[in-house]
Amino acid sequence: MIELSNILKQTIDTAKTAGAFIRQESKTFDRNKIESKGLNDLVSYVDKEAEKIIVSQLREILPEADFIAEEGTAGQSGKDYTWIIDPLDGTTNFIHGIPIFAVSIGLKYKDEIVLGVVYEVNFDECFYASKGNGAYLNEKKIQVSKPKTLSESLVVTGFPYSAFSKIDNYLKILRSLMETCHGLRRMGSAATDLCYVACGRSEGFFEYDLKPYDVAAGVIILQEAGGKVTDFEGDNDYLFGKTILASNSHVHTELMGEIQKVW
Repeated sequence: MIELSNILKQTIDTAKTAGAFIRQESKTFDRNKIESKGLNDLVSYVDKEAEKIIVSQLREILPEADFIAEEGTAGQSGKDYTWIIDPLDGTTNFIHGIPIFAVSIGLKYKDEIVLGVVYEVNFDECFYASKGNGAYLNEKKIQVSKPKTLSESLVVTGFPYSAFSKIDNYLKILRSLMETCHGLRRMGSAATDLCYVACGRSEGFFEYDLKPYDVAAGVIILQEAGGKVTDFEGDNDYLFGKTILASNSHVHTELMGEIQKVW
């Protein structure tokens, strides 16, 4: 495997360049320029142009890598390295002027995420990690929080916007957690949610019907901060399996139990 430290630095620079473009466009964004990819699945020229910026720079950093990107950039399959990109995670927030959205860039080597950068644009917070080297927020090392029970925990989730077949079970989980944990929040950016668990702002995160580019970067940041990530069944199919459960590790079993009661 290649040396990751220099690639990480360049990836951070790339994320911040795309973030600066997004920040500038947010000041004058015209909601008439919104496009729809499907039910409640929105995209704008900002997403597309940010992806072009990111892909162009990443191709210079690691020419041999493939791509999985939300707005369709792809390369040849079967390569050892794959960039997994969401140029604007939290598009709906961006469109409505709600200040939580991020650039998310992960790097997969074979079947493992080995590098991740999440740049939350509005607060100028850059979360990043590479395998075996810890997790950081703006050059300061971060760790997950210490609470060991859900009664002490703030739990973050996301709401389904088109996959409604399991919504009744999902609502049952929310009701149970409302009665069990310290509080529930919905931020609107899965990449940011994972990083908030990583730096101790919340203790757990769960969601279903996510895509690899929603979670790839955040997963390694959380793992390197001491957290735990599985799918709803407790297995490792969280990247492509469409369910993810992330925690400070201490409350993982209890939170998974609440989900598995009805899922």
